[in-house]
Amino acid sequence: MLGLKTDQEVLGELVRTKLPAVAALMDGHGVLWTLVVSRWFICLFVDILPVETVLRIWDCLFNEGSKIIFRVALTLIKQHQAFILEATSFADICEKFKEITKGSFVTECHTFMQKIFSEPGSLPMTTITRLRESCRAKLLVQG
Repeated sequence: MLGLKTDQEVLGELVRTKLPAVAALMDGHGVLWTLVVSRWFICLFVDILPVETVLRIWDCLFNEGSKIIFRVALTLIKQHQAFILEATSFADICEKFKEITKGSFVTECHTFMQKIFSEPGSLPMTTITRLRESCRAKLLVQG
């Protein structure tokens, strides 16, 4: 489970950098990333997004590596940032994160896949690797 927790923390750091308002909302309400994205990461979006979209994500995952998981997550969050920022409570935030995986944005597979390569901006694997190392070290210290 260390790898799963590490990647969730990496996503949190990426959101802190790329979408600071969402990170501030999460921090302000004490919502841990593990509560809202565990299923995304554990099952690689199966039963989260439409099948056609999931299969396209997996194609990219096998071709480009694990950074695709972060691209998908960041795109979902960025595309729905205004909606997420409407949340006023812990429970409301959790519900908003369930809602952002539904609707026409994710069912229009071709458009969604184009967005995952443009919305998050630059996301080199070296950045992911560096963040994984630092987040893993923090988690190991925490026990």
